[in-house]
Amino acid sequence: MKIRVATYNIHKGVSSFRSTPRVLALKKAIGLFDANVVFLQEVQGRHDRHQARYGEKVRKPHHHWPEGSQHEFLAGEDLHSAYGMNAVYDHGHHGNALLSAYPIANMHNHDVSDHAYEQRGILHCILETPSCNIHCYVVHLGLFEGSRRRQTDALINAVQDSAPNGEPVIIAGDFNDWRNTLSDCLRLKLGVVEVFDELAKPSRIGGIGDMVRGVAGRERRLVPARTFPAAMPWFRLDRIYVRGFSVEHAEVLHGPQWAKLSDHAPIVASLQLA
Repeated sequence: MKIRVATYNIHKGVSSFRSTPRVLALKKAIGLFDANVVFLQEVQGRHDRHQARYGEKVRKPHHHWPEGSQHEFLAGEDLHSAYGMNAVYDHGHHGNALLSAYPIANMHNHDVSDHAYEQRGILHCILETPSCNIHCYVVHLGLFEGSRRRQTDALINAVQDSAPNGEPVIIAGDFNDWRNTLSDCLRLKLGVVEVFDELAKPSRIGGIGDMVRGVAGRERRLVPARTFPAAMPWFRLDRIYVRGFSVEHAEVLHGPQWAKLSDHAPIVASLQLA
C-alpha cells in the first residue's frame, strides 16, 4: 500500500507578515499536497477576535475566517479530522490536528507541557486503512532544548505504550530541533527513520565524499531538510519519522507561494508500506 503524507506548521492561519488571514489559501495549498494524511501544527480551534473581524460578513473573501474550527474547515467534506487542544487563552485556543482520507478509529491528546509558558501536546490517532491500522503522532515540541528532551522522552513512552508490537508508525511535526540532537534517540528507541535519511544513503556509484568517508570508516551524516523560514529555509525544524514504511520520495515545498502562507515550509513524502 502506498500512502502520501505531509506535515505543515500553518502559523495559526495567518501570514508571517502583518498577520493577514490565510485560511482559505491554506486550504487550497493543502489540496496541492495530494496527501492521504496531513499533520498540522499551530491550528486555531477558536479565535473570537479574528472571527469578529474577518468572519462571513466581511466583504474580502480572501480574508475569510471560518465560523468553526480550522481543522474542520481544512478537512471539508472529503477528509476526516482530529484536533488536540494545547494552548488556551481568553479569546480562543490552538493545537495540533490531523487530516486523513482514512477513518480515524481512535485519538488521544497527550499533554507534554514542560512549563507554564508553553503548552505543548502530542496528538495520537489510529487510522483504519485497507491494509492495517497506522499509528500517527502529530508533534510540536518546545522552544527550549531541555523541554524538547523531556517531551521527546514522553513521545517515546507514548509510542512504546500505544504501538508496542512494531506496528506501522508515522511521527511528524515541528520538532524545533534545529541542532538535530533528537533524531538518534528516536531511531534507537523506536526503530524509526526520518524520511530524508533514505535520500541521504549513498548510491552504488557514490561521490568523492562517499569514497573519503569509506576510507576513513565514517558513515554519512544524516540530517533532516531545511524548512524554516519558509522564504529562505535554513533551520531544520520539521520532520517526518516512519516505521514499517519504505520512503519513495520526500521534498520540501518552498518559494514565494509558500512564504506567503506560513513561516514554515511544508514537507511532503511518498511512502510504501513494508
